[in-house]
Amino acid sequence: MNADRISWSDIHEIAFRLTEAHPDVAPLTVRFTDLHAWVIALEGFEDDPAKSNEKILEAIQMAWLEELED
Repeated sequence: MNADRISWSDIHEIAFRLTEAHPDVAPLTVRFTDLHAWVIALEGFEDDPAKSNEKILEAIQMAWLEELED
């Protein structure tokens, strides 16, 4: 497996990449529909877009918030 590939289970890596891709965005202002689109658009994302759910998106949003606070 290529280390640059990510899937829905790579919550913290997704959060890190979202921080880089959208540096001026406050994570809690992003709707889940937009968040889903942004995640599947990330370079290296290779999972099934249909495998996400609200719990996964919320975990990504919280990890993204933590990433910004560090």
